[in-house]
Amino acid sequence: MPASDLDLLTQAALAAGEIAMCFFRQDPECWDKGSDQGPVSEADLAIDKMLTSDLLAARPDFGWLSEETDDDPERLKHEHVFIVDPIDGTRSFINGHENFATSVAIAHKGEVMAAVVHLPAKNLTFAAAKGQGATLNGEPIYQNDRSELRGARILASGSQTKKELWRGGAPPIERHFRSSLAYRMCLVAQGRFDGMITLRPTWEWDVAGGDLICREAGCFLSDSKGQRPVYNQPAARLDGMLAASPDVHKGLISYL
Repeated sequence: MPASDLDLLTQAALAAGEIAMCFFRQDPECWDKGSDQGPVSEADLAIDKMLTSDLLAARPDFGWLSEETDDDPERLKHEHVFIVDPIDGTRSFINGHENFATSVAIAHKGEVMAAVVHLPAKNLTFAAAKGQGATLNGEPIYQNDRSELRGARILASGSQTKKELWRGGAPPIERHFRSSLAYRMCLVAQGRFDGMITLRPTWEWDVAGGDLICREAGCFLSDSKGQRPVYNQPAARLDGMLAASPDVHKGLISYL
C-alpha cells in the first residue's frame, strides 16, 4: 500500500492515464448523458471502474464522489472523501485533442488535503499535499505574482466574459481557453497564466484537484461570491471558481 495519500493518488492517476491512452484517438464509443451533462465515453467508465476499485480498496473508510458514479449520500457521513473526475475534458478527449486530464483528490471535512491532476497525452502530472507545496512532474511550481488586472491572461470560456455577468462590464483581461477546468487551474498554479474564471455552477470533481494545487502554488482561490469552497456538499456543486495570483484575484472579485 502506498505510504501516503499523495502516493496513492499519484499511482492511481498514472494508471488512469494508461487506460485513457489505450482509447485515445481510437474512436471510443461515446454518448450524451442528457440533462446538459455533456458527453461520456467508454474510457471515462473504464477509468472510473479502476479508480473506484483501487482507491477504495486502499482506503475503505473513505467516501466516494465521482462524475461517473451514481451519487451515494453515504459519502456525507465520512470525514474523508475521494473526489474524482475520470476524464476532465471529455469533449477534447473524444475529438483527439490533448487537453484532457484525470483529476483525483482527497478532502477532509470539506478541505482538499491531497490532489493530483494528470494529463497523459502531454506527460504532465501536477500534484500537491497540504503544506508541502505544488509540483509539476516532481518539480516545484508557483503562481506568477502578477499585480495588475489590466491585460492579465485569464483562462475562461467565451460565455464567462459577457458584460452582463460583471459589474460595469467585463474586466480588462486577455481571455484564453483550455477545455479542462482542472488543467486551467494547474496552468495558473504553474504561472503560465494569471488566473482562471468560471462563474457558472461548478461540479466539485471538476475543481477539487486544481483547488489544492493552486493554493499550494500561492494562488488565491474562491467561488464567485468570494467565499472559500467547501467540498463534499450534498449537491456537490460550487458557485463558480476563480483562481489567480493574489492581486489579480482581488481585481476580478471587484468586478463581480
